[in-house]
Order: sequence, then C-alpha cells, then structure tokens
Amino acid sequence: MSGNHHDPAQIHARLSHPVIDSDGHWVEYFPLLLDYIRNVVGIKAAEGMKSGDEIVGRILTMSLEQRRNERRAQQSWWPFPTKNTRDRATAMIPKLLYERMEELGLDFSVLYPTQGLGIYAIRNDEIRQATCRAFNMYIADSFREFADRLTPAAAIPMHTPAEAIAELEHVKQLGLKTIVMGSMIRRPIPAYARDGGHRTAAWYDVLGLDSEYNYDAVWQKCVELGFAPTFHSAGRGLGLRMSPSNFTYNHIGHFASAGEAVCKALFLGGVTRRFPALKFAFLEGGVGWACQLYADLIGHWKKRNYDALAEVNPANLDRQLLGEMFEKYVGRDAADKLSEWKSVSEGEESA
Repeated sequence: MSGNHHDPAQIHARLSHPVIDSDGHWVEYFPLLLDYIRNVVGIKAAEGMKSGDEIVGRILTMSLEQRRNERRAQQSWWPFPTKNTRDRATAMIPKLLYERMEELGLDFSVLYPTQGLGIYAIRNDEIRQATCRAFNMYIADSFREFADRLTPAAAIPMHTPAEAIAELEHVKQLGLKTIVMGSMIRRPIPAYARDGGHRTAAWYDVLGLDSEYNYDAVWQKCVELGFAPTFHSAGRGLGLRMSPSNFTYNHIGHFASAGEAVCKALFLGGVTRRFPALKFAFLEGGVGWACQLYADLIGHWKKRNYDALAEVNPANLDRQLLGEMFEKYVGRDAADKLSEWKSVSEGEESA
C-alpha cells in the first residue's frame, strides 16, 4: 500500500457533495428475523423466509452426479466475508452500520436485502404474500431510528397486480421509501402443465411484454405513492447459467442478463412511454449491458420502424429482375426454380 493512501473518511472530507450508496446490502440475522416474523405474522411466513436457504442447502449437499442428474445449478458456498469480523457485524447490525457511516465515507445508504431477495419468488401465493409483508414490517422496525442515513428496500411480490398493489400500499403505510420488485416470474407452460408437468417446463414473465397480466395498475400505483420501481433480478440457474459444477460460471453476468430482460420488456412493451414520470432502476449488473441495449434499440429502430419496412416488404421484390439475375449469373435451371421459391419469413407458405 502506498504512503499516499487515504481512508474513506479522509476522502469524504475533501468532497463538496454527499456520497450516496444506492445499492448497499445488509445481511439478515435469521434468529431475530424469524422470531419477529413468527410472532407478528405466524409460522407460515417464517417457513417461507427459510425456504430459499433450505433449497440452496439441499443443492449444496448433493453430489456433482446428483446435480447433473437433476440439472441443478451449483450454488454459492461461503458467500459472506469472515476475516474482518467487525465488517461482518456491520453488515448485519443496522445500529453498527449507522455508527460507522462517517468512517466508511458515506452520507446515506439504500440497503437491499440479501436472503430476502428470494422471498418474492416463493411459489405458494399465501406464503409469498405473508412472508413479504412480515419481512417489510421487520425492516421498517429495524431501521426506523436510523432513517436519516439508512433506508431499507421493501420486497414487493409481483405474481399478480393485486398482490403487488396491496403490498405497495402496506409499505407506504410503514413509511418505507424504497422498493425492490419481483421479476423473471416463473410460470408454468400451459401445454406442459397438465398432470403436474415438469419443474423445467416453465417460462419467465418479464412483466412489460407478453406478460400473463396487465401491470399498468401497478405502475400507476407507483406513480401515486411516489415509489421508483427497482429490480434486483437474477438470471443464475436459468438458461445458459446452469452449470452443476461451477458457481462462478453461473454467477458472472447473471444480474446484467436479467436486468436487460426486464428493462427491454418495459421499453418494448410501452411501459416507459405510458408512464414517463416513473424512473426504473436495475441493480448490480453494471452499465455495459444498458449501453449495448441502448445501441441495439437504435439499430433495430432504424431497420424495423414503419418507414424502413418498405426496404424489406416482399411486395417490393422484383421477381422478374431477380430471375434475370439468376439466369445471367447462375444459369437457366436456377432461374426456372425461382417460381418454386417461397419464403416463410416473407409471409408466404413454405414449399
């Protein structure tokens, strides 16, 4: 370490603006969290809170052969820092984090859940809704006295617009300022859902495009209540991120890919056009994917906008001239076959 090193507090002292950590995380202390949920809401919500941990634990105890057989993605082990015990405690104890804000060089922090990020994916409707409600009550109580510098993100279930709206209104009553919404919602594929189907026979709802529901009432409620929809969507364990042996393979890029999927759907589904006042945020995937998406949207608009479609309209193809080109440069036989050539993508039946 060079002699010019400055600690965060020294750097902060030289700044003329506040420093806001907009994607902080806190680590839930399960014994207290589960006691609270059990006492305030009930055993079902407490069981829901534990369900994600139990699934991960089961996968981690599988042999590689078992994970391959069930095609289960390798999970993370030893995910939390341990060498600096004070830092570990800081991530778990709101009061300690509050006391260390000056030392850390921060003025304000928006704190997202860690294990709580999975509760809006619980499949049982009753348990999902109860668990999210109880979790939000817990964080409101836990962070209330530190609200001038710390604000926790409330978990909003999004399987249906009705449950989302109900929890948005509840969170507003609790006095919470930040929300993190469920997305990439796993839904059964109807054609394969009969007789129970298979766990992999599913599609993932990105809310803004081709959704099972119209979520406009949810976006409108966000406008009314003053919430900015944020997403901490995960793509690990889906599609090409399902290695049964390598967690790092599954982890790299998964937040970015999921964020892009939801952002792209909101834009192409017209949500941002219908609700221009809403500011959406996509967490922990960097900005590279957003730059690429922005460039791709512009490129596709140039190729696929209404006026540009004249360039690819099958009606504008001069088949006689095309036949002459084939006869001249390929041969008469090729030109004669032109009448047999039909393109499905150009709105004609396949031959």
